[in-house]
This record gives sequence, C-alpha cells and structure tokens, in this order.
Amino acid sequence: MILSYEKEFSKNASSYNEYNIIQKEVARNVVSLVENAPKRILDLGCGSGEIYKLINWNIEEFTAVDISYEMCKLHPKNPNISVINENYEDDNLFERLKQENFDIVLSSSSLQWCSNLDKMAKKISKLSNNCVLSLFCDGTFKTIYQTSKLKSFLPNYKEVIKIFEKYFEMECDIRRYKLYFEDNISKFRYIKKSGVSGGKRRLNYKETKELIKSYPLDYLEFEVLLLRAKSLEPRA
Repeated sequence: MILSYEKEFSKNASSYNEYNIIQKEVARNVVSLVENAPKRILDLGCGSGEIYKLINWNIEEFTAVDISYEMCKLHPKNPNISVINENYEDDNLFERLKQENFDIVLSSSSLQWCSNLDKMAKKISKLSNNCVLSLFCDGTFKTIYQTSKLKSFLPNYKEVIKIFEKYFEMECDIRRYKLYFEDNISKFRYIKKSGVSGGKRRLNYKETKELIKSYPLDYLEFEVLLLRAKSLEPRA
C-alpha cells in the first residue's frame, strides 16, 4: 500500500536566504519514521547534519557520509560522530562499512543522485536490516518540465519502488509539497540555490528567461518518496 500526503508552505520575502525548506521537512519525515531508538546509525548523504540534529534519543555511534567536503565541515562534531568525506557509492567504502554493525541506515534527499540506484539499494540491504530513506522523484518541478518540454533527471517513484522491492520489505509513502512564492524570479532563484536541481542547467539564458515569464503557477512542486524498509535477507 502506498500512502499519499500533501503539504503547502509559503515562502515570504524575509526568508529568501533559506533554500532548504523542503529538505528540512523531508529530514523531519525520515526521523519521524525511525522506531526503537537505534544506537548505531549510518547516514548516507548526510549534508550539513540535518538528520543528526533531529535525533532526540541517546546514540552510541553516528556515521555520516557525504561527497561534499564543504558539507562535511558543517556537520556537527563530537566523539560519537564519524564524518566520512567520500562517495557513498564507492565499493571500497562499502567494504569498510560492511564491517560495522549498524542498527539502521538513514538517507534524506540524496539517493536520487545515485549513478546506479539498484546497486546502491543492494548495498544498503547488506549494511543493516533496517533503513528509512527519502528520494526526490520526477513529480518535483513537474510543471517546469512540462512547460519547457524537458525530461526530468529525477527518478520515477514507481521505478524506485520496483528496485527496492528486490531487496526489502517496505512501507511506502509519497509526499507532495507546494512551496509558494511572490514572483517567478524568486522561484527560479530557489531552484538554483536549493540543490534540488543537482546543479544541472539545461536551458540557455534566453530559454530560462522565457520559462520564468511563462511559468503558470504561484508555487513550485516537490514529490518525495519515503521508504521504511527491512532487508529480505537479514544480517546475522
């Protein structure tokens, strides 16, 4: 069964410097699905530490992995945190992490960038018996892609579910958000600064300017797949 949930946000002019409103909301969703207060946690694509900041129970070890050195520098530090500045798709890193005994794997707003999501899903299933994951999917910026006639670079949530079903028993939840803006310039500034676009630019200046003028909605659309899953082949 796939549950669907929608939420709206307004973005006022006074908060234009905050470009991760949706990512913060998604991180809260991920942590809210964690059960039994796990003590040893692996966070894939940790960013600046939003997941860690939301944990309100005692933990023994928190391992955070992110490819961005700048994000790793911003992540909270203390003796029970290990911050690893590497690509979590790297096979050598996987072999090292596999030696650990994680209670759960978490990942928020990151796995959509995987070069091989099937391979990554299989790895995650071997790192822990439990995981809670979120991915941005191709309903994100849907009207922008329809207006510009470009194909989304984000995965389709049905295809993601098919991949993870090979390795996990899952509960799935589709969350859709609308983020309202006062004008179109602000919308496209948000897209550029938020990181949701993956830094990909596929329109030239003239095309972008025309899209800003013709975009018909007063909000941006976001679609997120949340997965709470248990490995089909549990670790001993």
